[in-house]
Amino acid sequence: MEEINKKVVLGKWISRNPEILILDEPTRGIDVKAKQEIYEFMSEFTSLGNSIIFISSEIPEILMMSDRIFVFNKGKIKAKLSKNEANQNNLMYYASITENSNEEN
Repeated sequence: MEEINKKVVLGKWISRNPEILILDEPTRGIDVKAKQEIYEFMSEFTSLGNSIIFISSEIPEILMMSDRIFVFNKGKIKAKLSKNEANQNNLMYYASITENSNEEN
């Protein structure tokens, strides 16, 4: 049921012809097929020159779908990475930096 709700919401947003979408955990709680459909939608949307601010806690999904990645920790940006710079290890590293660390980006 959640897959249908997410598709309906995306359909409503798209009907307004936005240039930017903010998607917060769009694939949480849905099956693999529905995730693939959302990924395809995102790719098609951005191929038309539009942008997506994509918020996700799933690192493989972030690496697969993002051109630029901002890593936040406790409300602060800890890193700004291009697709080529990003990998699972450095995302986890920046996500775990504490306020007392001198290694912030």
